[in-house]
Amino acid sequence: MATKSTIVKMRKIEELIKKYADLRKQLKEKKDYAALARLPRNSSPTRLRRICKMTGRTRAVYRKFGISRIVLRDLYHKGLIPGMRKASW
Repeated sequence: MATKSTIVKMRKIEELIKKYADLRKQLKEKKDYAALARLPRNSSPTRLRRICKMTGRTRAVYRKFGISRIVLRDLYHKGLIPGMRKASW
């Protein structure tokens, strides 16, 4: 389980990205990179990391489901994800 501080930090970064999205777009169109550099670092979308919605894990998170590979594996073993089943060969 990830720390609660990590989850809170990612939420704050998401809010900053939404807040500065229009301004960043305008500055990029004007090619005013000096003003762009003065914006908060966390307002850049590249600073945001995907985290698992269930556990908070930051690695191996599937975009389609929003959960990590470990949680996904547990869910499809239980039969909770339609169309997925355990591979056997």
